[in-house]
Amino acid sequence: MTTILVTGGTGTLGRHVVERLRTDGHEVRVLSRRTPPYAVDLREGGGGLDRALDGTGTVVHCATSARGGDEQAARNLIAAARRAGVEHLVYISIVGVDRVPFPYYRTKLAVERQIADSGTGWTVLRATQFHDLLFRLFQGLSKSPVMPLPARVKDQPVEVREVADRLAQLAQGAPAGRADDLGGPEVRTLHSLAHAYLAAAGRRRALVKVPLRGAAYEAFRAGGHLAPERAVGTRTFEEFLTERFAAKGGRR
Repeated sequence: MTTILVTGGTGTLGRHVVERLRTDGHEVRVLSRRTPPYAVDLREGGGGLDRALDGTGTVVHCATSARGGDEQAARNLIAAARRAGVEHLVYISIVGVDRVPFPYYRTKLAVERQIADSGTGWTVLRATQFHDLLFRLFQGLSKSPVMPLPARVKDQPVEVREVADRLAQLAQGAPAGRADDLGGPEVRTLHSLAHAYLAAAGRRRALVKVPLRGAAYEAFRAGGHLAPERAVGTRTFEEFLTERFAAKGGRR
């Protein structure tokens, strides 16, 4: 079996990718900033990254940082992958990175282009937003008696484990370039998704639709981040919430 390196292998997505690949019989190396034996900050690179990649045939790049630095991290990873003779780079991106002028989306698109221009076999999978992201958003907003939500914006949340399964499948195959997008099963208004969260959490909050301005908001409102034609995910947001709150022992 191939030795596969998963960057961000302890994160929301990466840990499920690692689990799936190991279940399929692969030797998997987990690279993250703080987890030995491959504790490496990709933004800095260095000898630790070269050691992690030595003997690796495939890299699944899940690592990302809201604090920035993803483009530098990708440059370091690609350079080290070339030195190690890696044959396949697999990258997880977001639906709409080429349509929504949101700073984080622009960064993801820039990394996509680095991967495509790397000279190494590559695969890029774009997915819609994970259920987990909306959960954290609503959890934070519901700390206040009033929950402000962007007006006239929809979302298409997808189960992270379904994305992990697809990413693992792609990693075990030949380089595919741009793979088909992976969207959640339903396109829903943020208002309806917030209602679902509040019902599952047993909370009552006033929902206020707030109109925003700017090119990114207009692109979100136009559905640039959605993939209704690729609604191949099966797990709904309500099913995710049921499991999430059951795992918390009923704690809200």
